[in-house]
Amino acid sequence: MTGFLPTTKEEMKSQGLDRVDFVYISGDAYVDHPSFAVAIITRILQAHGYTVGVIAQPDWKNDESIAVFGEPRLAFLVSAGNMDSMVNHYTVSKKRREKDSYTPGGVMGKRPDYATIVYSNLIRHTYKKTPILIGGIEASLRRLAHYDYWSDKLKRSVLMDSGADILMYGMGEHAVVELADALASGIDVSDITFVRGTAYKTSDLSNLVDYIELPSYEDMKEDKLLYAKSFYTQYCNTDAFSGKCLVEPYANKQFIVQNPPALPLTTQEMDDVYALPYVRKYHPSYESLGGVPAIEEVRFSLISNRGCYGGCSFCALTFHQGRIMQTRSHESLIEEAKLITEEKDFKGYIHDVGGPTANFYHKACKKQEKYGACPNRQCLFPKPCDNLIVDHSDYLALLRKLRALPKVKKVFVRSGIRFDYIMYDKDDTFFKELCQYHISGQLKVAPEHVADTVLSKMGKPQNSVYKSFAEKYKKINEKLGKKQFLVPYLMSSHPGSDLKAAVTLAEHVRDIGYMPEQVQDFYPTPSTISTVMYYTGVDPRDMKKVYVPKNPHEKAMQRALIQYRNPDNYDLVKEALLKAGRGDLIGFDRKCLIPPRKMGNTGRPFDKQKKNDIGKSANSQKKNSNLRMQDKKKTSNISKKKKTIRNVHKK
Repeated sequence: MTGFLPTTKEEMKSQGLDRVDFVYISGDAYVDHPSFAVAIITRILQAHGYTVGVIAQPDWKNDESIAVFGEPRLAFLVSAGNMDSMVNHYTVSKKRREKDSYTPGGVMGKRPDYATIVYSNLIRHTYKKTPILIGGIEASLRRLAHYDYWSDKLKRSVLMDSGADILMYGMGEHAVVELADALASGIDVSDITFVRGTAYKTSDLSNLVDYIELPSYEDMKEDKLLYAKSFYTQYCNTDAFSGKCLVEPYANKQFIVQNPPALPLTTQEMDDVYALPYVRKYHPSYESLGGVPAIEEVRFSLISNRGCYGGCSFCALTFHQGRIMQTRSHESLIEEAKLITEEKDFKGYIHDVGGPTANFYHKACKKQEKYGACPNRQCLFPKPCDNLIVDHSDYLALLRKLRALPKVKKVFVRSGIRFDYIMYDKDDTFFKELCQYHISGQLKVAPEHVADTVLSKMGKPQNSVYKSFAEKYKKINEKLGKKQFLVPYLMSSHPGSDLKAAVTLAEHVRDIGYMPEQVQDFYPTPSTISTVMYYTGVDPRDMKKVYVPKNPHEKAMQRALIQYRNPDNYDLVKEALLKAGRGDLIGFDRKCLIPPRKMGNTGRPFDKQKKNDIGKSANSQKKNSNLRMQDKKKTSNISKKKKTIRNVHKK
């Protein structure tokens, strides 16, 4: 069970196979590393005795591109890749990205828009009855009706448009093995309706007992508020312990049935997944094309956990990985770290040890082990739950073991650090060692905003928590004698953020002396609370109205305010300040953001006359400098003559 899985018919035959059980169609290049979905799913199937062929980035305009192995014995598996294909292709302004890190050489355009649908329809065009199972982040977050930002429409479940038989949502390890076993036992794909972590199409609900019926797709298209209510019902049923079966009706008596989520992996199961015989590289056929850039970010990193109970509104982790933390053992992580140290390009630095949130290394509370996550309450928002276990000791022990390994010079922590969770820890040992050993010059954190009205919509802690964290971080570094800085991630135009809130954020940037090179505009991606706010104008948690900045010009002003020091943003900043009633920030006082000057053709905050004056001043300075040089030369010559005369007299 070593080496890459077959990617061509010749490779299949060289491995002694005439046919494969599954053909995996991927929107990403084939990288056999546990940070890539294609690697994990195919290796798990292989470990359970199934054969798999991989077709990476097929030509969706050519039917033959998915017929490389012929018809698989059991099913086609389809994934758009590690990212939603639309996020992969387009910026928040809907402009085409220039680079795709999951494609050889970073070339853009090797997968189609809405890749899951396109690939599935391509297969169905050739193989009419072969089962198609779809999964991955794109399918997972589009499993039921969802708002699609790029078309600005409420779209149907991806199952309805893809022609696929079953959708796997979440990480998929449990579901894919159970589906494989069911198909191998001879059960028809239409009868596999019992697997957790899956969704399927049906016209018959007679076999369902305990389920929640959501509003129909047709009704939600007519009434956005119905969609907001439906989404929150889905959100409250994402936990494997308490989540119920959901049914979404469509026209012609069709239904999408979403089974309850798969159970979280145990520590032993997590260890088993990461102990599979990955080659840990991209396929050698990509070498001449420049390799696959995405592997460089994870090549020398360790994934220690999955899931997140942070509850950020703009994050889809609740829908995809769930709120129950799943962690690997120290032994598993140390074993992988040793493998990393043996790689020829390893320079002594482990780039990261974490996951969605690095310092969540155990379940939020003891109740979750038996009852799961609370369906109607968050662990950290708006304030930490009384049952929350705040303890960094196990994660800290892991980091100490890793940095003690031979050949390891330093272990970085670059995954998201929850600063509020650190502040709730009464023991500062982890915080001190984080600063002393696990960062280099700067620590990136994500306060996202400073206005509490916006933070409440983001599901983030109040700004006072971040302020306390920043002060403590500074004191710890001063005591350690280190000059290390905080780099805050900031987001503009999130639902709830008006121009006044954006100005407040700009004032914060001013006060900390920070000039962000990049600012992230809020990006409405499928299946997040924030996206529902963007589309419906209400917060689905309480159905109250939310201000949503949608106008491109206003969004540009909000972004410009955060980067107010950039001269090119002067006009936008001035307009925003005046509209927000904050003309007091235009002036020469140290608290002001911009001076009260007109704009020139260059877009810089001075007029042509000022520019001419500056030019004249520069010429004058140059002239004076030349005169000073001439004076120096004259003085030097006079000194030389005097010295010569003195020498003559001496002789």
